[in-house]
Order: sequence, then C-alpha cells, then structure tokens
Amino acid sequence: MQRTAEIKRKTTETDIELSLCLDGSGIAEIQTGSGFLNHMLTSFARHGRFDLTVRCTGDTWVDYHHTVEDVGICLGEAIAAALGDMRGVTRFGSAVIPMDEALVLAAVDLSGRACLGYALEIPAQKVGDFDTELAEEFFLGLVRTARMTLHLRSLAGKNSHHIIEGAFKSFARALRQAVSIDPAAAGEIPSTKGVL
Repeated sequence: MQRTAEIKRKTTETDIELSLCLDGSGIAEIQTGSGFLNHMLTSFARHGRFDLTVRCTGDTWVDYHHTVEDVGICLGEAIAAALGDMRGVTRFGSAVIPMDEALVLAAVDLSGRACLGYALEIPAQKVGDFDTELAEEFFLGLVRTARMTLHLRSLAGKNSHHIIEGAFKSFARALRQAVSIDPAAAGEIPSTKGVL
C-alpha cells in the first residue's frame, strides 16, 4: 500500500496544489514559477524516489519568498500526512552527498519535533534570480509542518548552486532512508514513548 498525500493551500500570497507518494519512482512534475526551485524539487524527488507534483501560483512579482516558504510548508504537511502514525518506519536517515567541489551532510529524525540545524555556508546572495537565503526558509517551513528534525551542513564547497543542490539531494537520500519500512520492526512505533 503506497503512502500518499495531497495538500492544497491558498492564501493571498500563494495558491498551491501538491501531491506526494513516498513509495514512488522519482517522477516529478513541478511548476512553482521559480526555475531554480523547480530544479531543486525535481532533484529531491529523483534522488528520494518520491513521486511529487507541485503547482504553485505565487506573488513572484514581489520576490520568491512566499512561494518558496509555502511550498516548503506544503511539502512538510504532505510528508507528515503520508507517514501517518509512522508505524514501522526506520525513523533515522543520513547522507553525505558530493556535488562536484561541494560536500553536504543531511541527517533526519522523524521525531515528531520540529528542529532545523542549518549550517550551509553559501557564498553568493543569488543563484540566477533566486535569493540563496530562501533555501533556509524552505527547510524551516518543511520541518515545522513535517515535525521532523533536520540537520544540514556544508562540509566543503565554493559554488552556491552546488551547495544548495547538494543539500536537496542529501536531504532526499536521508529522508528516503528514514521513511523506509524496517522489516525487523514492521508495525512498531520507533520510539520508547510508543508515539511520535
């Protein structure tokens, strides 16, 4: 049985429809109005083997802030909804991904607690027309609604595009591991509390 979710969010700033399948094959159909965000979400889906569809109309004439943050919020909501009570999941995942000269670590805990440890050192303020500070806003929105702990750390890198893309890819790989079903603990909640 595939773990899926559909999220709709409409505000005065954005109108978003998002669907996610955690047990997919990496198919992505992404239209956010931001070419760079489209690229990052496509990489996330591919390397996590998540099927992801995003349609977002946002106030991009202001900038990409609301679009990026709200897409992160919706993706986090979809992850949480698709996981349900998280029975049988591995819970923890980590990955270190090289992207040319960049090296980025991601570690995930599906803890039920929202926490972002963000230590990406991004030298440029923009990649194309994308403000690089928005990468943090995306992940903040996501961890809050997914109720997960996520640490992102750049271990090396000079190219801002490579560092951010490495973060999305390493997060995808870490999340893929964390949401996988542990055959030894199928049907169990992976916590001493009995709930996540």
